[in-house]
Amino acid sequence: MSAGIYVHVPFCLTRCGYCDFNAYAGLDHLASRYVRALLAEAALAAPGWDGEAVVSVFLGGGTPTTLEAADLTSVLVRLRDRFDVTQDAEVTIEANPDTVDAPKLGALLDAGFERLSMGAQSFDTAVLASLERVHGPDSVRRAMGAAREAGYANVSLDLIYGAEGETLASWERTLRETVALAPEHVSAYALTVEPSTPLGRQIALGARPSPDPDLQADMFGLACELLAEAGYAHYEISNWAKPGFACRHNLGYWERRPYLGLGAGAHSYREDRRWWNVRPPEEYLRQVEAGTLPVGGEERLEPSDAYLEEVFLRLRILEGIPASWVEPQTAEQFLESGLLREADGALVPTERGMLLLNELVLALAG
Repeated sequence: MSAGIYVHVPFCLTRCGYCDFNAYAGLDHLASRYVRALLAEAALAAPGWDGEAVVSVFLGGGTPTTLEAADLTSVLVRLRDRFDVTQDAEVTIEANPDTVDAPKLGALLDAGFERLSMGAQSFDTAVLASLERVHGPDSVRRAMGAAREAGYANVSLDLIYGAEGETLASWERTLRETVALAPEHVSAYALTVEPSTPLGRQIALGARPSPDPDLQADMFGLACELLAEAGYAHYEISNWAKPGFACRHNLGYWERRPYLGLGAGAHSYREDRRWWNVRPPEEYLRQVEAGTLPVGGEERLEPSDAYLEEVFLRLRILEGIPASWVEPQTAEQFLESGLLREADGALVPTERGMLLLNELVLALAG
């Protein structure tokens, strides 16, 4: 079976208040050691993945492009050397707009990073400030121009909606600006609040408002409408792509294909077993430098959990589930309520059903 490899780079220019990823600002002094550790971990992990064709590689974070192009290239070279990375594998790198220019992007493209995913988040300066993003709208425009100048023909822009102060009108402007830049792929995520983040603590204290779910629902509907008009296919709840540009790596997650995670806090999955690396970068470095795989924990999915996950993921990618999986009376109930629709013998979530996916899955799988 085909597999993917995810490489986590935990370094960031600054840490945004809403972010609950394993990311850190101020650890630049660890960068060289961290790259060496990634190379070593890849060598340690490779024997366990003999015979697996790797069809996608994704460098995420954090902000991978805080590292030098030469270091990033060395990681990809090691992966190609130690794993069966197919000739036509999709290779993605995430970037903050302020960490790239045409020469750096050209070097990354030459190295084989043929897909670029940039965190735009918004084209509204007030919304970016609310999200504590350090870049401005002009940085995104400049970085997009640099990507095209470097030769990139596969670029994704990430957006976040529902931040404090954002209106439906400002979100519409962000969507129209995004469409005008003509990326091949767009991801749009509703702002979610994790209690452990600075934003979560501020909201708990009443210092900042919670995102408005009704407004976010309207924003989601507007994204569906405008992106469809611009020729983007809605292939996963939060993702749209021009024909032929759906993210193959992320589809691997949603289709429950095996994947190996390298780097601090990275997760791996194979045959209903999920495991993850230790999160703190310093601890990750200590374990890899001692010659051991830095596994922090693991779990095996029970059949009932695996089934629930299968239902959830099939509905996420808008593939739907076979109608035969659901009692006819239950299916009829959700069809009549407008949460599901029928398509080629499958039950597929409607736009409203996507907004209530968790509740829908629990009801269908129950």
